[in-house]
Amino acid sequence: MRLGILAVGHRLPDWVAAGCAEYIKRMPRELPLTVTEIKPEPRGSKSREQLLAAEKERLEAALQGYRRLVVLDERGEDLTTLKLAKRLEDWMREGGDTAFVVGGADGIDPAIRQRADDCIRLSSLTLPHAMARLLLCEQLYRAHSVVRNHPYHREG
Repeated sequence: MRLGILAVGHRLPDWVAAGCAEYIKRMPRELPLTVTEIKPEPRGSKSREQLLAAEKERLEAALQGYRRLVVLDERGEDLTTLKLAKRLEDWMREGGDTAFVVGGADGIDPAIRQRADDCIRLSSLTLPHAMARLLLCEQLYRAHSVVRNHPYHREG
């Protein structure tokens, strides 16, 4: 099984890219993690719906080969680390690659959200997109460490 973060946005600041790379490196061979940047649609005079539709096409192309789709959204389910670890463990048991979609500045096209298997949020706070990518990388590593009883995560 592989995990992929598909994030609409521009190149990350070096410190975010380095942080993501560190957690990607820590992931085990049997559960590789990748981060794929999806080019945002240039704003110009386009409506929000036009922007989201164009980004949807790019996301659909990048989602090929993923069995499971998890959308990150501020209105998504609020998971604890332990609940995310349980969900990851279930996905690992079921098999199939899992994509996590982080939308752009204008969000995610409703069609992508509707076809998602899960919709989760990372925080009740508004996070910059780059920070959301880094936080998601760390939390996926942390969730895997919980599943494998690795001491990285200390509860209580």
